Amino acid sequence: MKATYIEDFASWKKGFSFSVPVHVRFSETDMFGHVNNTVPITYFEFARIEYMKKLGLMQNWLTGESKLFPVVADIQVDYTQQVYFDEKLNVHVKIHSLGNSSIDIHYWVTNEKEETCFTGRGAMVQISKETGKSHPWSEQEKELLQNNRVAAAKL
Repeated sequence: MKATYIEDFASWKKGFSFSVPVHVRFSETDMFGHVNNTVPITYFEFARIEYMKKLGLMQNWLTGESKLFPVVADIQVDYTQQVYFDEKLNVHVKIHSLGNSSIDIHYWVTNEKEETCFTGRGAMVQISKETGKSHPWSEQEKELLQNNRVAAAKL
């Protein structure tokens, strides 16, 4: 594995405890018949939102009263092998590290044979709707995010 954010692949992949299935649609393929290089980012988005729902954060951000929302500050995809129409994939998500108002999220996409297709990482920042600037996690959010990160790392 050549991704700079993965020191030891065997240890890294053990830290994932959440995944969602994705079925490759025809519209996601290009003229060469494989998944277009922009599509893994949409898979990451889908899995990240489902993960945040599981943690209970997405529901908070989506309420009309919420003064905060998440933004993706950066995202990276590393392609390991080609993926084709009608393949069934699993998109795994984990929190790699926690900042004051951000989290670094890692992604691992596998096929039905459990082969790695893509890996990735990205920073997500909690933003204030009023100021447009980053907003620190509450103590409750920090605890939730940290506990989830540590629990997954122990797997």
